[in-house]
Amino acid sequence: MSERKKIWLGILAVIVLFSFIVTGTVASVVITNYDHIGRLMKIVSLIKSDYLQPVSDTQLIDGAMNGIVQSLGDQYSVYLNPKDNQQMFESIEGQFGGVGIVLSLKDPQHLTIVKTIPNSPAAASGIKSGDIITKVDKVETSTISADKAVTMMRGKEGTNVTLTVYRPATKQTLTFTLTRAIVSVPTVQGEMLPGSNDIAYINISQFASDTGTEMGQVLSQLMPKKPKGIILDLRYNPGGELNAAVQTASYFIPKGPVVYIVNKYGHTDTEQAADHYLGLPLVVLVNQDSASAAEILSGAIKDYGTGTLVGTKTFGKGIVQTIFQLDGGAGVKLTTAKYLTPKKHDINHIGIEPNVQVELGKGQTVVQPPNSTSDFDNQLLKAIAVLKAKMK
Repeated sequence: MSERKKIWLGILAVIVLFSFIVTGTVASVVITNYDHIGRLMKIVSLIKSDYLQPVSDTQLIDGAMNGIVQSLGDQYSVYLNPKDNQQMFESIEGQFGGVGIVLSLKDPQHLTIVKTIPNSPAAASGIKSGDIITKVDKVETSTISADKAVTMMRGKEGTNVTLTVYRPATKQTLTFTLTRAIVSVPTVQGEMLPGSNDIAYINISQFASDTGTEMGQVLSQLMPKKPKGIILDLRYNPGGELNAAVQTASYFIPKGPVVYIVNKYGHTDTEQAADHYLGLPLVVLVNQDSASAAEILSGAIKDYGTGTLVGTKTFGKGIVQTIFQLDGGAGVKLTTAKYLTPKKHDINHIGIEPNVQVELGKGQTVVQPPNSTSDFDNQLLKAIAVLKAKMK
């Protein structure tokens, strides 16, 4: 096949791509966007003929698809090439090749490390909570999405990735070369609270596909110890699977609506809690990094009044993403709906106000789960006080 023919096939593929995604018909796109299509064809032709480095048609078409999704201006909607798509599902499954870092969602342009996963490469390297990742290998994180940065940090077990971080506490810029390993993330951890024989402490780090099952397993271990109350820690939980949040909510609210999902046409689906409600006094810890599925759970608990929220206002991500599978192993994650709490509150860009507002003390860090009473921070101490008052 001649080079010229390859160029025009690449251009045609991009036109067809634009046609079906944007309007559904080739004719409509060509007619209504004639000038833009002409410029697109010219750019592809110039790249193929004059750009210094070799570029494949696949690279150009992937770039076009990525550009379409980026043009939405929605940080949560992304095109996933086959590698990215596979890593996304590995993350959902709770096991993946990576370095073991949990990032804050607060500022996508400043990738702040919330915590490192125990026994992970990051934990062993000396990376600390509060460090800001400025480069992944040689790529400035300010130039890419948070999802892309996470994807770059993940990869095959045994391969290396170099992270450049800025440490605000000491105003140092540090470089860490980490060897990726299989990171297995238990999303639910539970124990009787240190120093107490009647309070169960449960932490959910994220909502993966098995979180509902994990919650059931943790509760089956804790309930024989006859706790009189539960502290549920959702701080720094970035969310995850909607179904996992609904399954988990079934233990903390009575049977009924957990969340309403509203699409662009106004159609509403209602996700219902199963009949597993424990009925124990409950306090839920939340903060500015409790997002998405964590807000679905905490919002339902607040609306039903089955628990008291303690901490700071949540992140405010009240929208739902759906991953659509494409040919060749690729995918696209799109914002497809918004969600409303059981009392029909829209919390997107607003967040959920806790019932009891408590900030962390200056310089305090959160240990989840706490190993001893010396690990108790201001928010946890307040949660204990509130719960004990409810248990009387």
